[in-house]
Amino acid sequence: MAERNQRNRREEKPNYGDRVPPHNLDAERGLIASIIIDGGETLQRCLSEKISPVYFFDPKHQDIYAAAIKLSHDNSGIDEITITEKLRREERLDSAGGAAYVNELTGQVASSAHAPHWMAIVREKYFLRCLISTSVDTVEKAHAHIEGIDQLLEQVEQAFFRIAEHQVGDTAVPIDKPMDEAMEMMQRIFQDGNQVQGVPSGFTDLDRLTFGFQQGQMVVVAARPGMGKTSIALNFIEAALFPKPNSGKQPSHVLLFSLEMPARELAMRLLCSRARVNLQKMRTVRPDAQSQIDLVKTAGEFKGLPLIIDDNGGQTILEIRAKCRRIHAQKPLNLIIIDYIQLINGLDSGLPREQQIAEVSRSIKAMAKEFKVPVIALAQLNRKSEEESRQPRMSDLRESGSIEQDADIVMLISKPPTAQGKAAEAEAELAGQDGCYSRQLIVAKNRNGPTADINLLFNPGLTRFETPAKDYPRND
Repeated sequence: MAERNQRNRREEKPNYGDRVPPHNLDAERGLIASIIIDGGETLQRCLSEKISPVYFFDPKHQDIYAAAIKLSHDNSGIDEITITEKLRREERLDSAGGAAYVNELTGQVASSAHAPHWMAIVREKYFLRCLISTSVDTVEKAHAHIEGIDQLLEQVEQAFFRIAEHQVGDTAVPIDKPMDEAMEMMQRIFQDGNQVQGVPSGFTDLDRLTFGFQQGQMVVVAARPGMGKTSIALNFIEAALFPKPNSGKQPSHVLLFSLEMPARELAMRLLCSRARVNLQKMRTVRPDAQSQIDLVKTAGEFKGLPLIIDDNGGQTILEIRAKCRRIHAQKPLNLIIIDYIQLINGLDSGLPREQQIAEVSRSIKAMAKEFKVPVIALAQLNRKSEEESRQPRMSDLRESGSIEQDADIVMLISKPPTAQGKAAEAEAELAGQDGCYSRQLIVAKNRNGPTADINLLFNPGLTRFETPAKDYPRND
């Protein structure tokens, strides 16, 4: 199958327009000759640089290079005789120029000393051809305007970004690299004990389950309206921006997409939450002198931190992904937060909403893998848990069941079982703190660890969650 796919890639006709695309046949001949005369050392160097047959402009060179790769995979020797025999068995010897052409190549090069230089030229010409072909295709698609503009922009940006990052080619890797990375992580866990390895959440019990939010994870935090989804997301951001002293961690580069609240209100919440100034009371009562000092001091702490807020509403997942790609290219991101999934517009408004959300969910997971960062996506729950007076379940996720399938971690915010159906005053009394409410963070799914119910207190005045054992300073 891989062999057939490779041949199909060679036989595809890139669109270069009316002009002859960039190429250097002398460099191609020199590189092919070096592969043959040094027994495969140059070939291994080419493979490490992910050079495939399509990098060569001349079809004869594509066939010869492909034959050399197959001989290498078969642990067979590489020389004029084996190359010729391999091409003959595949009935491609004539299209490769015949045995005479293979022998002619090696007769033109004395040694493989200049192979790295020839390889650099072949790579450069290939990427120039990719740029030309992608540009011509873009012009033709733009003139035809067959697809929607959002889909076209996404395709164009992806194509050029892959070329710019030299990622055109097979992204599959041998087990050695991920195994080494896994062992490095295990060694850090052994050395550091239970310390957070990923982006910290700010909640000790949660970090014990997850070791922090890890690269490539899609994390879903779901709840009914008014239960504190945005508040807990802001707590996650604060923990990422202000790592614990002596943890050895730097402030994380965070990108927050707020499709519901403006950036100004989010900044106010972050400010009052960290300064521990009651935001609700501040709207009606002038804060005292100490609170004003705390606010000014906290505002200074946030200045210069790597937090970006995009509060443009009504975005599609393609727009969100494109913005992530541009920001990540300028400075690598460590955490992406989306508030919230059901507010993202679908690409095809004609599809049922459930299918639109399923597409959004798959794209969010793909984003996490593409940028190698955790993506925390907030989501709404339907009313079933309230109507049935029970704790919420993953199946209560609104408008799509695919969210629970795509997510690596699913957390549900709920009232404790004993508080279901009680009035707010009774709930506050149950919490044991004035103005605070008992909440449970139900870790309903944890792909790489255990699940648990974590007890928290929610202080709506400070718009923050904390563990019940924490002693709250008062800001009256």
